[in-house]
Amino acid sequence: MTATFTGDVLMTPIATGETPSRVGVALVRFTPGARTHWHVHPMGQVLHVTDGTALVGTRDGAVVRARAGDTVVCSPGEEHWHGATADAFAAHLAIHESADTADGGTSPVTWLEPVSDEDYQRAQA
Repeated sequence: MTATFTGDVLMTPIATGETPSRVGVALVRFTPGARTHWHVHPMGQVLHVTDGTALVGTRDGAVVRARAGDTVVCSPGEEHWHGATADAFAAHLAIHESADTADGGTSPVTWLEPVSDEDYQRAQA
């Protein structure tokens, strides 16, 4: 487990926009049971599933089960997590844009706490 993921996750950067672009794209691969921590993107995020079945959960308890070819849009400021089901691998392209930060920099994401095992198990249903 790291500060941003539970389980084994491989993130491969695909593209980072050159100024003035602030877009970022990464291929994110999850082993069974792996998932991000809760997080929020100030400019939102688009997830395009390339392999397997991905889960995308939000704070209100809603869970989207997305399969290869499906696209999920996470609205700006929406706290969410995403990952693989408990019994299969999953992969998606993560597309986001950075926003200005208070210290004068930019960031595409604010990481929060891990998704509890209980919340993850409920998402399997």
